[in-house]
Amino acid sequence: MGPLGRLSAAAAARSQDLEKRSADLRDRAKDAPPGASFAAALRRTDVAVIAEVKRRSPSKGVINAGLDAAEQASAYARGGAAALSILTEPTEFGGSIRDLLDARAATTLPTLKKDFHVHPVQVLEARAAGASALLLIARALPPDDLRAMADRAAELDVEVLVEVRSEEELEHALEIRHAVIGVNSRDLETLVIDPAITSHLVPMIPADRLAIAESGVRTRLDVERAADAGADAVLVGSTVSAASDPTAAVAALTGVARMLRAG
Repeated sequence: MGPLGRLSAAAAARSQDLEKRSADLRDRAKDAPPGASFAAALRRTDVAVIAEVKRRSPSKGVINAGLDAAEQASAYARGGAAALSILTEPTEFGGSIRDLLDARAATTLPTLKKDFHVHPVQVLEARAAGASALLLIARALPPDDLRAMADRAAELDVEVLVEVRSEEELEHALEIRHAVIGVNSRDLETLVIDPAITSHLVPMIPADRLAIAESGVRTRLDVERAADAGADAVLVGSTVSAASDPTAAVAALTGVARMLRAG
């Protein structure tokens, strides 16, 4: 079983535990104030930087084991991040829902709950934690399940980022109204990055939809390349999480002019 299969299976197992707490999650979801709009934060004249809180990953191993989510989020905000991506997956990425809560308390930036969401109860968990948005990976969900998860998120006022890596996945993602579209240049089975995926798929995303370039963004030149492809935003994880000065690391990636896509 590849990384995506392992992570999806682990998420399904965690969902069983969450279902036992579903009544509590529903109560907390009712009381939790909604997060700031993720999509609105990405609509700007420059390429928005989504900075990620990330301790480790299957591709890189340990990135920053001692990372404090609140301190990291505050540093990203000072550097000009438009939004935060918080990895809540525990087994391979070392994250937790506590990281999301801490980051949200430390800043006013919208938060993306980044995990392998395969069950509707995880959407309830995201709402209870006050997440602005959550990640849905098209490759990890049959099309009907992808739509059902997006519909459940809409019911709970949680935005969705649908991640794709092929034209077929993009077609399914575009069927979800108001979804932000992320193009991941990393193959989640082989963990290999192919920048050509971004340059091929991003221009195919209609201009009225937000497009995010994911994976492989390390330098300002990478942000400029994403801008040339028509990306509205970049999601940056390992580089800013590992940086000794995360504020400066984020600031170095900001200010790249956004190029409007045709159509």
